[in-house]
Amino acid sequence: MADLALQFGGDLAIGPTGDLLLSEGTTLTQQRVLRRLLTNPLDYIWQLNYGAGLGKYVGQPGAPAAIAGMARTQILLEAAVVASPAPIVGVMAQTDGTVNLSLSYTDAAAGETSALTFSL
Repeated sequence: MADLALQFGGDLAIGPTGDLLLSEGTTLTQQRVLRRLLTNPLDYIWQLNYGAGLGKYVGQPGAPAAIAGMARTQILLEAAVVASPAPIVGVMAQTDGTVNLSLSYTDAAAGETSALTFSL
C-alpha cells in the first residue's frame, strides 16, 4: 500500500503529474524505519510509545552501543522488516560528535536485503 513520500524532517514532494508524490515498496519501508528511529517517544500523539529517539544519545558516554541496541530493537517493531535474518546495525561515532548509522535488513514486501545509512 502506497503512502505519501516524506523523508524525515523534509517536505512533501510533488510527483510528475503535479499531485503529491507517493512512496511504496522498499522506499516506503526505508521512510518508516527512519521515522521510527528518529521520532522521540511521546512525540507521536496517536502512539506515545512509538519511536527510538536516537538523537538523544549523541554525545553520551557509551552512545554507540546504546544506539545500536535501541535501533536493533525498534527496527524489528516495523512490520515491513523481517526478523530473520536479524537486521545488522553499525554505529560509528565521529570526533566532531556526529554518529553515523548503517542498517542492513530484509524488506518483508520485497524479500530483499535493503541498506539504509544516515547520520545523527
